[in-house]
Amino acid sequence: MLLWVLAVLLLLFSGLDVWYFLRAAAVLLRAWFQTPVWDVLAEQSVGGRVLPHDVDMGHMNNARYLRECDFARFSLYTRNGVFKATRALGATLVVGASTIRYRRALSLGEAFELRSRIVAWDDKAFFLEQRFVSCADGVVCAVMLCRQNVIRSTPDKILQFLCKRKVESPEYPEELQHWISFITASSQALRAESSTEEKNK
Repeated sequence: MLLWVLAVLLLLFSGLDVWYFLRAAAVLLRAWFQTPVWDVLAEQSVGGRVLPHDVDMGHMNNARYLRECDFARFSLYTRNGVFKATRALGATLVVGASTIRYRRALSLGEAFELRSRIVAWDDKAFFLEQRFVSCADGVVCAVMLCRQNVIRSTPDKILQFLCKRKVESPEYPEELQHWISFITASSQALRAESSTEEKNK
């Protein structure tokens, strides 16, 4: 019997990122029992620390920042009710684009706060900013912008479900406008490229 259990565990850990799913479940469970955040635009913070499995060359691996951002968004959406609204509306949230700027490395053992907030939205997506802030000196070590696409609904419907009224998006900060212009131009170029490929077949 023990051999069967070990074999199943080996298959799971070799075929799935089990730790990711366990961590996600723990984050959602913790956020569920925390005090709700009624202001959808409010910044929320989760604490973290750079552990040995996060590092390469003594500092946090680039990909680990994105993974931490995933978990922080799970917490954000659970506490502010966005996950509840998407389930009620039969919608889904998927990352449509993300860009991260690394300013200073987070070292092994260093504690940090990951501060997440919804900055603005359009008719298809929420735009978020997520900041890694060192607990030692308050330096912003990395900043990520994320476009969270809403499938089978809209940000407007989600916010109306939560707020019971229409909510206008805040003005887009300058850096967000530039970033949206970049991803829009990229999409147009790729569509044109695909169209050219189709014509050449």
